[in-house]
This record gives sequence, structure tokens and C-alpha cells, in this order.
Amino acid sequence: MKSLLLRLCFAAALLLASVSGASAADSKLVVAFLPKSKGNAYFLSCKAGADKAAKELGVELLFDGPTDSNAAKQNEIVENWITLGVDVIAVAAENREGISTALRKAQKQGIKVLTYDADAMPDARSFFVNQATPEGIGYALMDEAARLLNSEGEFAVITASLTAANQREWQKHIEARLKDKYPKMKLVAVRPCDDLKDKAQSEATALMSANPNLKLILAICSPGVPGAAEAVKQAGKTGKVKVIGLGLPNENKRYVHEGVTDSVILWNTGDLGYLTIYAGIALAKGELKPGAKSFKAGALGTFAIAGDNILLGKPFIFNKGNIDQFDF
Repeated sequence: MKSLLLRLCFAAALLLASVSGASAADSKLVVAFLPKSKGNAYFLSCKAGADKAAKELGVELLFDGPTDSNAAKQNEIVENWITLGVDVIAVAAENREGISTALRKAQKQGIKVLTYDADAMPDARSFFVNQATPEGIGYALMDEAARLLNSEGEFAVITASLTAANQREWQKHIEARLKDKYPKMKLVAVRPCDDLKDKAQSEATALMSANPNLKLILAICSPGVPGAAEAVKQAGKTGKVKVIGLGLPNENKRYVHEGVTDSVILWNTGDLGYLTIYAGIALAKGELKPGAKSFKAGALGTFAIAGDNILLGKPFIFNKGNIDQFDF
């Protein structure tokens, strides 16, 4: 009887090991992709690129975020992903300092962490997938504004929030460029729109009312550009108050063709999502390590790494002459 029991136990152990081995072989790496707000068309276009990369790599992609700009909600989502035990977390940080505590906790649990679009504190992640340098973005925006105003006149900035790390950096370089090169231009106000088009529209309306000499509105978040354009259009100030900013071509084509918005500056958001997923999985597999100088991301090719920043590239100006060539 004892011999029979031993044989049965041994057979059960072999069966369990076989099932466990099959389960391990079939398991996929899980990468969690956190936007600032999940309904924002900008981040949905990033997700399209992320989905493509996840499919190519054979990994599972989780996508979740606040419905608006909510730093506390981002923290909650990261905590949930830590509990789930995902392999990689990629974050567009709404609040640089606020998200970093949760990301450090994730790292201690063995989860690989990187950021994209907006960075956290450097010790809270391994790499930042940088869509363009803050200086490059700020200078491009300010130079385009100066070109449209012949380097003279009042302008205002609409931002997503006053705490978003990337927008604070862009604004810093906008103001530095203004001070250094355009002494006859004046920044009269900076207003947050909480990453909402309707609020951007109301803020732009208020800015035009409070500043009768306002010549241009510069929006540095994607919902801000069409929001400001709609405000200018409804106020009957097309051509009198110019609109430019960081935005998606599809959201702004109508306003560009109507002459309300002069130009939109951005990068390929799909490529940003794609590159982020490739970098995250390479990090999880030990193929991307600190000190690397370059990184190959699938069909997009090789990207330079400056320190701990993986660089997507330079900003691009979409205008009436080229905007119809793009669909995102």
C-alpha cells in the first residue's frame, strides 16, 4: 500500500510540474501603459502605436488612466498594477513628484518602470522615452509664435495643468526664448485647461476679453489648440487672434484650413507609444541597460539614448501645406 501511495504521489508531482511548465511557457509579459487621461485623443493615438508594438512582440498590454488630469488617480492605478504583478509599467506623469513614490514601490517589487511623454523623478524609473527635448519644443513654439507676429505683440499660453512636468519644462524654455530673442513680445497670461477642450475654449474666451490687445494664443496641450481655435472662431476674431500649439493633426485640420489655426507642432504620437513598449519589453528582458547609447525598436529602427533619455526626434510643424498628409 505504501509503495502504491508513493507511486501515486510521484505521478501527481510529475503532472503538476508538467502543467506548471506549460503554464510558464504560455505566459506573456504584461506591460501596463498609463496616460495622463485615457479619453484624450493624444494618448489614444499613443495607444495605437503601443498596441501595434505589443502585437509584434507577443506581449499583453494593459491601458488605463484617469478620465481627466488627476494625479491621485494615476497613483491608484499604479498601486493596482503593483498588486497584479505586471512586468512593466510605462507612465506619462501628471505630477512628477507625486507619482514617483508609487513607481519606486513598483521597482522594489521587481517591476521595470519607464516614463514617456512626461517624466517622473529619475530614481523612480529606468528610462524616459522623450518625444523631443524640452528646449527643442519650447524654442519651436516660441519661434513659430514670433514668426506669425513679426516678433511683436501680446500673447497668452494655455496649458493642461500647472503641475505637469513636461509642460512646466516647455513653458520654461518658451519664456527663456522670449527673453533672449523677442523683447517686443509680451506673455500676458498662462491659464490651465485641465486637458479639456471645452475648458480651453472658455479660458481662451476669457483671455481675449481680459486682454483686448491679445494677438496670439499658444496652447501647449493637445485639447487646448482646437479649444482655443473654437473660441477665436466664435468671437469673430479669425486672423486677428492667431492660434498655434502642440496638437494632433486630425483635431486641427478643419481650423487650419479655415485659417483660424496657423500651425500645429508635434511629433508622431503613434511612434512614441510604439517606441515606449519596445523599450519597456527590452528592459524587462535585460536587453536594454543603463549606459546604452542607442536602442533598436522594431520597424522604426534605431534611436539615440542621451543619458537615461531615449530620444524620439525633433518636433514637426503641421500647416495648411502638409497637414492632410497625416492621419492621427
